[in-house]
Amino acid sequence: MSRVTRTRSAGSAGLRRRPARLGLAAGATAAALALSGCGFRGVDSIPLPGGPDLGDRPVTVRAEFANVLDLVPQSVVKLNDVSVGKVTEVELARGTAPGQSWQAVVTFKLRRDVNLPDNARASITQTSLLGEKFVALSPPAGEAPSANRLGDGDLIPITRTSRGAEIEEVLSAMSLLLNGGGLEQVSTITHELNAAMNGRTGTIKSVLHRVDTFVGTLDTNRAAIVRAIDSIDRLSKKLADERATIADTIDRTGPAIDILNRNRADLTKMLVSLDKLSRTTTRVINASQADLVANLRSLDTTLRNLNKAGANLPKALETMLTFPFPATFSNVLRGDYGNLHMTIDLDMKNLTHNLLGGTDLEYLAQQGEQMRLLLKPPSLSVPQPPLGVLPDLPAQPAPPAGDTPGTGGARTPAPAPTASPTGSTAPRPRALAPMEGSSDLYKLMTGGYQ
Repeated sequence: MSRVTRTRSAGSAGLRRRPARLGLAAGATAAALALSGCGFRGVDSIPLPGGPDLGDRPVTVRAEFANVLDLVPQSVVKLNDVSVGKVTEVELARGTAPGQSWQAVVTFKLRRDVNLPDNARASITQTSLLGEKFVALSPPAGEAPSANRLGDGDLIPITRTSRGAEIEEVLSAMSLLLNGGGLEQVSTITHELNAAMNGRTGTIKSVLHRVDTFVGTLDTNRAAIVRAIDSIDRLSKKLADERATIADTIDRTGPAIDILNRNRADLTKMLVSLDKLSRTTTRVINASQADLVANLRSLDTTLRNLNKAGANLPKALETMLTFPFPATFSNVLRGDYGNLHMTIDLDMKNLTHNLLGGTDLEYLAQQGEQMRLLLKPPSLSVPQPPLGVLPDLPAQPAPPAGDTPGTGGARTPAPAPTASPTGSTAPRPRALAPMEGSSDLYKLMTGGYQ
């Protein structure tokens, strides 16, 4: 009896719990219907507490990524590790870059007071080793920031986006290194290096010292190397600018090469003849080497004597045009009279020095002092008439009448003497008459001969 009673009691308790379960199910169904009527799109559409404050009027920006990893909506957008926005949508779109078929487009909202240029960069990173993903914004690196701000509706292209490495990729690379990479060969490499360096410590130290010196020299001449590289860059740019001219020059070189090809036989013959001429010239120079050296030595003597002449040589060359008279010979004749001033140096020392100086007989000039004592020059004295007046000549007999040349035997009357202002007849200037006991040299110099 008691067993039946217990059975009934248990059955009655089960019957009492069924209405409670039915009520909970009905409440859940009603809540689901209510949420579906309000446009419920999943858990990610529910706003999370503690998110970034976007303000009243946030700006919407899009960014293109090649891979967004596991980035989801409601993820944080940070600038300098400060939350300034959140991701609102992640969608797949066809890529516009060459070789990129599909790409992810992330839409996020930012505070309006965020000050970034419109060429800013975006990257997907994570808060910690196993932390959540977020979008990190940063100013452009390696280029000047744009003057325009990142505003509503702007797009950050895929060329300015990137992503960080995940822990899975790091562990996979480490697994490859440990299992199938080069870590297994470390022992072999160490053993071979030890065998190669054993007993060669001094040589290796010397090589390292030279490498250190070489690197130090490169570092010292770093500025010159940079200038050389810049010069090569400018040269390359210049060649690139003149590419058309260079190509045209190469194209025009073709006919010239054809001409050289047609005249190859003549050019070869000319080169063979030039080779024969070179051998002949070499043989002649070798055969006449002694004579050439002797001629050069003789020429050295001449050049040394010319050097001794010094400044006197140009002055002596001035008299070549009027030799044997001086350059002032044009001043001798003035109208119907002539001026003459002659100096005759008969000193034996001066004569030997002028005639033998600079020759192989120059040593005889040293004997001029003895010859001066042995030979004394004659002493002559010529009277000095006044300047502009010629000495009188003796009266010359008049030629017979009719003997004047060019008159055909006709008599030509003699000219009458010219009367002076005082009424007396002035005699015509003549040469000085010979003096008693005068020498022939005196007669020759004064014209006093008949």
